Amino acid sequence: MTDFSTACGYDDGDIDTNLSANPHMNELIASRYSRRQTLRGGLSAMTAAVFGGMLLTGCDDEGQGDTVTVGASGTGTVTAGRTVTLTGTTSGATASSVGWTQVSGPTVTLANAATQTATFTAPGVAAATPLVFRFTANSADGTPSIADTTVTVQPAVLGFTAVPKSLADVVSVPEGYAVTVLYRLGDPIAAGVGAYANDGTDVNFAQRAGDHHDGMSYFGLAATGNTPAPGSSTRGLLVMNHENITESYLHPNGPTNLSSGPRPAAEAIKEIEAHGVSVIEVSRSAAGAWSYNQASALNRRITPNTPMAFNGPVRGNAVLRTRQSPDGTAGRGTINNCANGTMPWHTYLTCEENWAGYFRRATGDVAARTAIGRTKENVSLARYGIGEGRGGNYAWATATPADAGSTVFARWNATVAAGTPTDGTGDFSHEPFQLGWVVEIDPFNPASTPRKRTALGRMNHEGCEIGRTIAGVRPAFYMGDDAQNEYLYKFVSATPWSAADANATDRLAIGDKYLDTGTLYVAKLNADGSGQWLPLVFGQNGLTAANTRYPFADQADVLVNTRLAADVLGATKMDRPEWTAVNPATGEMYLTLTNNSSRTATGTNAVDAPNPRAYTDPKIDGRSPGTGNVNGHVIRLREAGDTSEATSFTWDIYAFGAGSDLDPTNINLSGLDATNDFSSPDGLWFGLNSNATGQGTPVMWIQTDDGAYTDVTNCMMLAAIPGTVGDGGTRSVTSTLGGSATVTTRIGKAPGATLRRFLVGPKQCEITGIHSTPDGRSVFVNIQHPGEGGSPTAISSSWPATQGGAVTTPSRPRSATIVITRTDGGLIGL
Repeated sequence: MTDFSTACGYDDGDIDTNLSANPHMNELIASRYSRRQTLRGGLSAMTAAVFGGMLLTGCDDEGQGDTVTVGASGTGTVTAGRTVTLTGTTSGATASSVGWTQVSGPTVTLANAATQTATFTAPGVAAATPLVFRFTANSADGTPSIADTTVTVQPAVLGFTAVPKSLADVVSVPEGYAVTVLYRLGDPIAAGVGAYANDGTDVNFAQRAGDHHDGMSYFGLAATGNTPAPGSSTRGLLVMNHENITESYLHPNGPTNLSSGPRPAAEAIKEIEAHGVSVIEVSRSAAGAWSYNQASALNRRITPNTPMAFNGPVRGNAVLRTRQSPDGTAGRGTINNCANGTMPWHTYLTCEENWAGYFRRATGDVAARTAIGRTKENVSLARYGIGEGRGGNYAWATATPADAGSTVFARWNATVAAGTPTDGTGDFSHEPFQLGWVVEIDPFNPASTPRKRTALGRMNHEGCEIGRTIAGVRPAFYMGDDAQNEYLYKFVSATPWSAADANATDRLAIGDKYLDTGTLYVAKLNADGSGQWLPLVFGQNGLTAANTRYPFADQADVLVNTRLAADVLGATKMDRPEWTAVNPATGEMYLTLTNNSSRTATGTNAVDAPNPRAYTDPKIDGRSPGTGNVNGHVIRLREAGDTSEATSFTWDIYAFGAGSDLDPTNINLSGLDATNDFSSPDGLWFGLNSNATGQGTPVMWIQTDDGAYTDVTNCMMLAAIPGTVGDGGTRSVTSTLGGSATVTTRIGKAPGATLRRFLVGPKQCEITGIHSTPDGRSVFVNIQHPGEGGSPTAISSSWPATQGGAVTTPSRPRSATIVITRTDGGLIGL
């Protein structure tokens, strides 16, 4: 090039004299192909499209020749819950930065998004759903090159091989899964409390794990401190029920004076304290191992002796007045806690089930109550199974406390005491009315007093499951009354749901808001697959003072005597209503009906459409055959309009429990085979909607408490991906037990491979209680009363000692919580 020189006046033409506004060539390129525009292949591909490749090697003062070419790939089709790997590729110049972002589809969390290889867990979906992801690589000057890839997610499928039936003394799970024993009967939960000797000499169960682990919930904890962190899957509080005891293993040589004479106070207090609820802090290490923190300030035992407060319409009612609570506003403890409820405002509901059996009621008490004008109480106590002439479970009322002023044993005697005030304030004749409730506990505040929520009625509460919470809609709470021929209930709060309440710091006050005022309903199921929720409201439908069987005084009287009120309304008798669970995706409610030995073809408890089987179940081990609805079933319903506020619904039966070898025409109606046959469904739970097991087509877990099929297998847990109400058809079922009758029922689509056995427990156990971390990668399960048929001199199970391998010397069995994880870190079940 010749330089321009002002001295000689020479000009070689290399000056800009075009002052027009016409666009420059680079501006044309930029306007049509902006550096921010997305086109697979990056800048090099874009320029080639326009210029036929002639600029691919071009270079200007901005270095645009140093281009980065990219590509992107991921699994084309995957099922929900599986891990997907996205791989980005670059060529040409070295990229200054790379990263993945999501363009469309249900939002997922990308791990390692700022690298070439990112991963995510496929979300739960109800139908094939495309997800688009974008890989971007930037050149040295910040110019982006972009490529997209699409991953199509299909609905979830179960991802394990069914576990075979087993009579072994071990918890069996599928290949690729691991079992860790976390929290056992007697484990200490306070600093300074010694390890459990497990020989019957241990004491202080107010600071040890109770017995018969049952319903359970996990609550996420912040990394530090004691505040809720709903998304935490590494630190949390595990809250669980201790339903009952295996008394033979709690004492050195079994219990003394169980059937006659006074019980030793030391034995009785140990047995009492082994009931109730545990709150323990648990955490997962960086290596993935779970443990509980013995010294946590949040650890707590709630026992039958823990102070309680009554809330709701029955608070202060005359029937709650006792020697310990003369004004009827306070109570003492909770017992026989079976299933549970996990509230969205981070509290725990524990439910009092077979509480009635613990009370002594002497012969002559009926006449004594009649003489002091309390005749109605006789009707009530009889309806709840507390007849006169009974000694009470474990005979605690006969023990004499070391402290003469203590009433910890006297409160279990419900007999009217002579010479005391007739209103019940001088004895414990009203104590049975203080039990049978749903109790709310704040696990994050050890100093808080649990509250008994009387608006939810009094019965053998198996559990209390909240339905879907939708802003502006009044939430519903579903409950079974676990006894033969009892009913299904629903409580609808008077207060519409507000999402802000999930983050409140006064959690029990939020419970006041939703659980103390509302309408309690009982279910009536019709033969045509329809149903109604009948309101248990004083002054309506015969619930008045004019009722001849039981004259109701007010709404509190209706709630105290929920069973009597439901009788009046003509509710449908069910085959022992146990756990309820709500599908988080559809809102459909499932209910386990565990069995019913009193169901017959005709008569008072005749078969009907929702309870259509009465048969004889053979035993192959020489035991007497069972009769009635021996193996139980799982029923489900869908609320009208899919709203929790509905007063009508439709129903069908999801699956019938049965051995696979039983009559397929009238017994094994769901076509079960060796991979999924079961008996006596009990525990029931859906995966959380915070992970793929509770989204789209959620996973449902069924646990068994069986005495009918234990000649073939120990109790078990199954995983299912159920369909929806109405996905099957009608079926005629003939029963010949106690007469002959044929009824038409509604049965869901045969589950087939969408139901399979996931776990089999040790000898003589019940599988009950289940919850998971929010990420769905750790599932907590309770193993209740292994070896319950044995004794200190004839131990019938050594679990959990046997979980680590065979034992040479028998060890007393212990109820315990286990944690199930996958060796590859994946979601449980999928």
